[in-house]
Amino acid sequence: MLRQLPLALVYSRLVLGLVILLGCLLLPAEPLTRPLVATLVVIGLLTDVFDGILARRLGVATHRLRRLDSSVDTVFWLCIVAGTLRLWPRFFPDNALWICLVLGLEALTYVVSYLRFRREIALHTLAAKGWALVLMATMLQLILTGQTGLLFSACVVLGVLSRLEILAIVGILRVWAADVPSLYHARQLRRGQPIQRHPLFNG
Repeated sequence: MLRQLPLALVYSRLVLGLVILLGCLLLPAEPLTRPLVATLVVIGLLTDVFDGILARRLGVATHRLRRLDSSVDTVFWLCIVAGTLRLWPRFFPDNALWICLVLGLEALTYVVSYLRFRREIALHTLAAKGWALVLMATMLQLILTGQTGLLFSACVVLGVLSRLEILAIVGILRVWAADVPSLYHARQLRRGQPIQRHPLFNG
């Protein structure tokens, strides 16, 4: 039963994303909607952190689970973006170019991975994890205040750089791999060398 906990955490994030989206669509003007949505975003991020840690500790960190984790992550964040669009409808048109740039690069990473390996990406790079934290902070500030300031700029820059690194990794790898911390590690894998993964983040 305990071995199913990582999978349950992954699916819980999918449920949280749908709840966030529905709450924003149905109750955008309610005073409690924004703080509740912000709380659910934080809970979702925590499930993302601990599902991988628990999976590695319990010995169930399979490629299938990691691929599912990546796909659910994408759906979760798309739900947040769509919900926030309902809460603050002017923010996205005003910043459409930068948002489309990041989302376009995200979509491109999946397309390139499918073309090369017939599988979705599941790299979980360190840069992508850092971007997720900045993205969460940006979305929380936007959800609660309607403003983002410098956080949005940092989010766009890190989002672009982390997606470009993922594209480079997918291009370098000879075979599909999960949990590749960085481009440096991808080069090691290409040369047939073992790589060291952090036990908490890419173990």
